[in-house]
Amino acid sequence: MSVIIAHKDFDHTQQYNYLSEENSNDGAVVTFTGLVREFSSGDNVTALELEHYPGMTQSLLDDIITQAKKRWQLGRVRIYHRIGYLPIGEQIVFVGVTSKHRAEAFSAAEFIMDFLKNQATFWKKEHFSGSSRWVQAKQSDKAALTKWQKTSSTESQ
Repeated sequence: MSVIIAHKDFDHTQQYNYLSEENSNDGAVVTFTGLVREFSSGDNVTALELEHYPGMTQSLLDDIITQAKKRWQLGRVRIYHRIGYLPIGEQIVFVGVTSKHRAEAFSAAEFIMDFLKNQATFWKKEHFSGSSRWVQAKQSDKAALTKWQKTSSTESQ
């Protein structure tokens, strides 16, 4: 299973092992782990709450992996995304990619995260001392996605 969406925390070593064990074809393993951070827009965050639409989210994450595999020669790919109430410092997301060469693995991992941040159906609510608010899409995330869309259009010409 390439995509896991769960309340339960993940073990980074276990995820890495999924990518690398019995995989003599690939020479590169690139991973990214996202954490709940304390500051957002200058405010002290106490926790992050993530909700999703299960069928749609699974399908969109599978599609992101398919798109990445069309762009690069990848071996294994793993997305593990947590949902629920996550205090500061908790792991939110793991993205791991294997490839024969590091450049493809780094690019694919970045691509997956950029598309995940923009297209996956996760809703995030930041909790503060005494209040909370839903997180809006960031312009920097949209700009990161645009970079890949421009790359795609120039590749097809």
